[in-house]
Amino acid sequence: MAAFVSFRYTQSPESLGWIVTKADMVTLSIYLGTILGCLHWLSNLISTTSPIRRMSYVVIVIFKGLFLLIGALVLIKITLWINTWTPAPHLDLEYNQLTQSLLNSAATQTLVIYLVWVRLCLAFLEQMVLLVGQRNLINMGLGKYHRPRQEERVFLFIDMVGSTAHAEALGDYRFSRLVQDCFDLLSSCVQRHRGEIYRYIGDAVMISWKIREGQDMERALSLYYSFVQMLEWNQHYFQEQYGFVPRFKGAAHGGKVMTAVVGVDKQEISYFSDVLNTLARLQDQCGPLKRDLLVSGQYLALLGEEPVHEFESIGPMRLKGKQQEVEVFAVNPPPSVI
Repeated sequence: MAAFVSFRYTQSPESLGWIVTKADMVTLSIYLGTILGCLHWLSNLISTTSPIRRMSYVVIVIFKGLFLLIGALVLIKITLWINTWTPAPHLDLEYNQLTQSLLNSAATQTLVIYLVWVRLCLAFLEQMVLLVGQRNLINMGLGKYHRPRQEERVFLFIDMVGSTAHAEALGDYRFSRLVQDCFDLLSSCVQRHRGEIYRYIGDAVMISWKIREGQDMERALSLYYSFVQMLEWNQHYFQEQYGFVPRFKGAAHGGKVMTAVVGVDKQEISYFSDVLNTLARLQDQCGPLKRDLLVSGQYLALLGEEPVHEFESIGPMRLKGKQQEVEVFAVNPPPSVI
């Protein structure tokens, strides 16, 4: 709004009748910007917490644009109605003339068109962020990974237990809805623990954190148990919709990876390292070892001397496809999720 008001009025001899100083323009920007910004936020809230989020991207973008347009029209009607509350009858005509001159002017029509156009552009950008992730979009835009670069990262790999049997019992459509419902709950956990979703692989997901000095590396474990707790809190919904509460097993591992943008027509940021292969093999051992969450000794070394979670040593294991043994630890669940 500040940009629109600045370009529309400060750089043009045309101005509204009641604008006398720059302070009036600031007031206009704050007033309209605050109200329409709240409409912007409300449209995002509705589109992410209602069935609209399952619709196509085009429908979501159009919904957000129409929501702001209708909101702007309602604001105009409310403004006209408020003018009936004048403290003195002789001010009615003056207030109504002022309001009509503002609302019927070409500037107001231009403003509404400008707002809807900006909202549509922002809605499109928001959907792009959902597709590739906020950090990935920024990094790709800055060209950060167009040349491979080495990083140290922690990865958490989560996979649904018994997914093959569930898919056969539910059918493809209902099983897909199940995965959607589970990952909807997971997304809030990822945001709360500041993780980055690297990739969805069917009913599995890989989440990463960049290793920085002083950063809490136990976020991966906390995220897993937060997700387990979310599933338990929604057990009545899952029982009603699918007849069972889904369970997920996981593994955490970390180390050095090469990060690069790959692809031409469709680009994405990918990680290349034996760390990912070890992580997948480690997660495969959850079933044979009858454990829900396993971590490597390399990951455990990143947690410091006094980790919050409790660990049980499984011992060195030679994972499938690995020549060297990997130290494996099981994570004991906290009392809140036992």
